[in-house]
Amino acid sequence: MITLTRRQVVTLAVPLLALLVLAGSRLTSAGTTSPQSVAPLKVVDSTSAPLPIIVDVVGAVHRSGLYRLREGMRVADAVEKAGGPTVKADLTAINLAAPVVDGQQILVPSKVASAGAGVALPGAGVKVSLSSATLEQLDALPGVGPVTAQKILDYRATHPLRSVDDLDAIPGIGPARVEQLRDLVTP
Repeated sequence: MITLTRRQVVTLAVPLLALLVLAGSRLTSAGTTSPQSVAPLKVVDSTSAPLPIIVDVVGAVHRSGLYRLREGMRVADAVEKAGGPTVKADLTAINLAAPVVDGQQILVPSKVASAGAGVALPGAGVKVSLSSATLEQLDALPGVGPVTAQKILDYRATHPLRSVDDLDAIPGIGPARVEQLRDLVTP
């Protein structure tokens, strides 16, 4: 067995300790770099699924609402997710082949209501009369639906509708919807 004096142990320990400190500092600095040389990390994973696209499908569909779709899907896919078009839907008025984008509202318009609901205007077809239309005739208007049609009926029971702009006073109908209906209805 080798016996070392205290002086020999200190003489061997000091360089060994210095070597350990140097190695430790090199190891800890090996994993870091200066901020100027850090490049942004781009993770490319070809197996990850595309982010969902959320669209709002309204109008002449069975279940209006928000739907999640995948990137690359079309308006036709969104209409199907909403339960498909109703019998009153006018699918010739929208492009079913158009790609959907996140945040898009897809309005499936209804065919214009038939005679008995409005006033025939030269060259303009039949407009729905807000004063005399039935629930079904109001429901056939694009973007109205049965709930809003009932709100119109309830409102007109206590307030005369003297202009199309009066629709703005009904909860759920805003200026955008009034403009959409302006050429389709008459007071």
